[in-house]
Amino acid sequence: MKRWMLAVLMCAAGAAQANSACDKPKKDFDGLYCLNKVYQEADNELNSTYGKLAGKLDADGKKRLKTGQLQWIAERNDNCSRHEGSAFYVNLECATDTTVRRAQFLQDRLRECVSAGCQNSKL
Repeated sequence: MKRWMLAVLMCAAGAAQANSACDKPKKDFDGLYCLNKVYQEADNELNSTYGKLAGKLDADGKKRLKTGQLQWIAERNDNCSRHEGSAFYVNLECATDTTVRRAQFLQDRLRECVSAGCQNSKL
């Protein structure tokens, strides 16, 4: 039992240390790691909401949703990334902010579908 409690305490301490490391990253790559974790969570939320919304739409709505999503991806990529020679750069703060806004848009459309009915014209 003591070993189990020690393991739990060590895990909690590790999580707290990881959180504080993201609060004040010491190196550029530490900051990158933290920004990437936030982006990944935003992207997961967006994908989950997209799937739920698509499941509520008729064929026309699904088509509009997909077209809008592809346009959004192109805009996000144009605004938040660039190529220079063989290098590829991504502004994770831009990508995260853009993804959070899109996830909120999709969440709003999902809420409409659930409450008042899907409005394909808003997709």
